Amino acid sequence: MKKIFMLINCLILCFSFSLYSQDDASQGEASIKGKKIDKFPFNVYTEKSDRKNHFFASGWMGDFGDLKINDKCTTKPQSGKTCFQVRYSAARKQNVGWSGIYWQNPANNWGTVKGGFDITGAKKLYFYARGEKGGEVVEFKIGGITGDYSDTTINSSGNIELEKTWKLYEIDLSDADLSYIAGGFCFVVLAEANPDGCTFYLDNIQYSDKAEAGSAASGKEAGVGKTDTGKPPKK
Repeated sequence: MKKIFMLINCLILCFSFSLYSQDDASQGEASIKGKKIDKFPFNVYTEKSDRKNHFFASGWMGDFGDLKINDKCTTKPQSGKTCFQVRYSAARKQNVGWSGIYWQNPANNWGTVKGGFDITGAKKLYFYARGEKGGEVVEFKIGGITGDYSDTTINSSGNIELEKTWKLYEIDLSDADLSYIAGGFCFVVLAEANPDGCTFYLDNIQYSDKAEAGSAASGKEAGVGKTDTGKPPKK
């Protein structure tokens, strides 16, 4: 009888400890929030070394040997003095078949340290892109980094076929949990979609609390295939 009583007590203690551990873990996960931003627009990239940039193009992925970048390219920037140039060879140097780069905070953060931002209130991520020749196929994303400190969302533009002229694109964030974002922006290119490689350009990547681009697209809503002649929301 004494042994049965001791066994019951042991089971109760084990069950109680299990509940406590689960509750403690869930509270820990729920408490991970990024540094709350104080105003919009919130910039990912505008100009090389601009102090208003909040993420770093440090997270090289896939066939990283197929990529070359110039983050201070002066070839026809959308605005200002520089834009971000990406050259992709499609050589499959790491035998993966795709390449990409994450803009992270801090640099090289793959969810191992707490460095994300709380961008709650953003409705869209706007960015300008153009291809060297037109026809380049690229996917763009925000969030998606996983680890001890995981992003709270991942949102994608889907594959976009770029044109030779600058166009304003957007990623809808209206239903996204933006309370912790360390992967502020990302692009992915596939060798299958770009068998001869490609070169493309990015500029003025920023989170906005505006649901419509407004002045960013000369009164037109931004989107895939929409022509733009204006400027993004004020930096």
